[in-house]
Amino acid sequence: MTYFIDVLLPIPIKQTFTYQVNEAEANFLQIGMRVSVPFGKRKLYAAIVVGIHNDDPEIYEAKEIDCILDEHPLVLESQLALWNWMSAYYMCTLGDMLKAALPSALLLEGETVLVKNKDVEVDVSTLKDDEFLVYEALQFSSSLKIQELVKILGKKTVLPVAYSLLDKKIITLEEYVVEKYTPKLQKWVKLHSSITPEKLPQVLEELSNAPKQREVLLHYFTLSGKKEKISSKEVLGLAKATTASLNSLVKKEILVVFEEQIDRINYAENQTSTSNELNEHQKIAYGSLQMAFETKNVCLLHGVTSSGKTEIYSKFIKTSLDKNKQVLFLLPEIALTTQLIERLKVVFGAYLVVYHSRFSANERVEAWHRVLASKGKPLLVVGVRSALFLPFQELDFIVIDEEHEQTYKQFDPAPRYHARDAAIVLAHSFKAKVLLGSATPSVETYANAQSGKYGLVTLIKRHKNILMPDIELVDLQKKYNKRLMKGHFSDRLLEEIQESLDAKEQVILFQNRRGFSSIQSCNTCGYVPQCTQCDVSLTYHKHTKKLRCHYCGYQIAEQLACRACGSTQLTTKGLGTEQVEEELKGLFPKHVVSRMDQDTTRGKYGHQKIITKFEAQEIDILVGTQMLAKGLDFKRVNLVGVMNADGLLNFPDYRAHERTYQLLSQVAGRSGRSEKRGKVIIQSFNPLHQILQQVSVNDYSSMWKDQMNERKQYQYPPFCKLIKLTLRHRDFNKTNEAADWLAKALRNSFQKNVFGPEFPAVSRVRNQYNKNILLKIPPGQSVAKTKSYLLKLLKTFESIKNYSGVRVIVNVDAA
Repeated sequence: MTYFIDVLLPIPIKQTFTYQVNEAEANFLQIGMRVSVPFGKRKLYAAIVVGIHNDDPEIYEAKEIDCILDEHPLVLESQLALWNWMSAYYMCTLGDMLKAALPSALLLEGETVLVKNKDVEVDVSTLKDDEFLVYEALQFSSSLKIQELVKILGKKTVLPVAYSLLDKKIITLEEYVVEKYTPKLQKWVKLHSSITPEKLPQVLEELSNAPKQREVLLHYFTLSGKKEKISSKEVLGLAKATTASLNSLVKKEILVVFEEQIDRINYAENQTSTSNELNEHQKIAYGSLQMAFETKNVCLLHGVTSSGKTEIYSKFIKTSLDKNKQVLFLLPEIALTTQLIERLKVVFGAYLVVYHSRFSANERVEAWHRVLASKGKPLLVVGVRSALFLPFQELDFIVIDEEHEQTYKQFDPAPRYHARDAAIVLAHSFKAKVLLGSATPSVETYANAQSGKYGLVTLIKRHKNILMPDIELVDLQKKYNKRLMKGHFSDRLLEEIQESLDAKEQVILFQNRRGFSSIQSCNTCGYVPQCTQCDVSLTYHKHTKKLRCHYCGYQIAEQLACRACGSTQLTTKGLGTEQVEEELKGLFPKHVVSRMDQDTTRGKYGHQKIITKFEAQEIDILVGTQMLAKGLDFKRVNLVGVMNADGLLNFPDYRAHERTYQLLSQVAGRSGRSEKRGKVIIQSFNPLHQILQQVSVNDYSSMWKDQMNERKQYQYPPFCKLIKLTLRHRDFNKTNEAADWLAKALRNSFQKNVFGPEFPAVSRVRNQYNKNILLKIPPGQSVAKTKSYLLKLLKTFESIKNYSGVRVIVNVDAA
């Protein structure tokens, strides 16, 4: 009997592929294991087994697998079920799902290697220059990787040279699967089995002529009384000895050194205390949530900033861990994990696993294996949106903190999923409960809570009954007219900053644009340097003396003279965090000013270093972008300043007003979190704007009602579903024509619910033109049937020769 397996490949192809296996392999393999399979002419991939059967594929001849990579399933069937749902709902391929879900170190890929053919005699006079260079290199090395060929020849197009040598039978090409994960090994020390307590005095006597070895042994005994396992590094550090002393003790069969694999990150040793007791308001909210969870699977905790939502989360987490279950704690931003992990590891250190993109590939693999091996054991996973792809087996509870944050939605690459919605589906498959937390819930989530779909519990009192911050709106137009501005700072903001610094308090200033200024322009002719690949002006970064594009990364040196007219009369316009930082250093020279934005937090521990310094009060004033607004807790901050709120309000998006309210309320919430009431200064040219007025009195309810009325009138979520189609190509005309054809075809079926096509604000990015079509799905229309029709239409579109190469990006629930 012939056996076959269906596998899922990490490439954006819609279907699975069938490969042939022998009976022994078929009996050994299980769904979720990885196998190395050949795909295409000379490529090996690590693929996931999703089916084992006896059905020979009809269209093509099944190839044999290369090898089996796992002893046990790496991916669980519950994960495959989630991937299938996400693939169907977000209209992406299963290959996209696999690539997004699995740590890159587990997605092994084949590496092509050139091997010298020893059986062929070569006439070097027949070889071209490039061929001779490769042939000569093979005389000193029996094999060469393709990457090594690039260095030898000094160019990237090396494959024609390799194929030419292959045709002449001078080389053979082989493919190897490269294992990207390398386990971390720790050296441990133990006493040799031959050393009994009776022999110890004699051994120590014999070592009297070797004081360093004796010192190592004595320190080993000191540590063995305190610890079960002792590392060689620890012993040598205490004894101030070298590995030579330890090796001598091993040769004398007194000590034994052995290696064991360890996790790169382990929080177990940090667990020192139990969780804090809840205050009266928290206890009421906790009890209300417990009651709500009896009838609802999803509940919203609408708690004002600094109301102690994390303590309530901790109570639910402890309940699940006490049942030896698993808990997932999702956060919107890596910056947020730093402070929260410090708090959680004190209580739950032994059960804590952290998972986000700043971790190395090896660290993410270890987190994956730890979750996979945790069946029957308590486990708390803290991470950003990708953490929901981990191999949970006994998931009992999910916390989604700051559920309103747009960073839960992935934009590029596919799958373009919303982690909050996908997590609710994941919880449903485990019959787990989901707790959404936010001071400013998204309009859709609050609508679900108001309609009774979700449970709703409100926490309106701050911890220790501290008052909400006093929010003052400053009219920039009046301040400029009265000449009460110093740079970009009003007299009121400077006055409050000085008062806070005099009181030894810290200040946070928010400006939602990084860099020094938006543009550098010529005063003579008005020329503004533009990105060569995107339709956007270059942002000036004074610190690095560069003009950079924030879309594609293109950069040029700071311009000393205008490229158009040669004038040296150049100026900068617009405000960025770098300029705010520089102005502050001039205004408050005796105080430490620092900046927290994408430019200063690029390293693995970039966020952590800045947050730790600010907590230790080594920084007096911290300037930052929106990463400062999300859930951070600083005890000494009693003033928050918003440099200019107008840029947020005028963004061309139906969510602009909602997001402005959320962002300003969240950044205001960083003020006055310990004992004293905080102060917030919001500078604006339009302080009478309804949203700013609602922020100033913390009126979420009015904002939500206004937004619901607007969205009902213009048919936006939650009153309909949205699918955004973006057409992308290097040719402007081709993009235009393709977009017009697709929009017309959609209108034949969906009439007035198709909007566009239209170019976005930045229409060209990385030399590719983008044009958007928006499809609204009203409540009475079947979402599944609409998607099915759309997929058929896209298949027809792909078959049109004139539009070949035009890529259509589908974004379901476009944010």
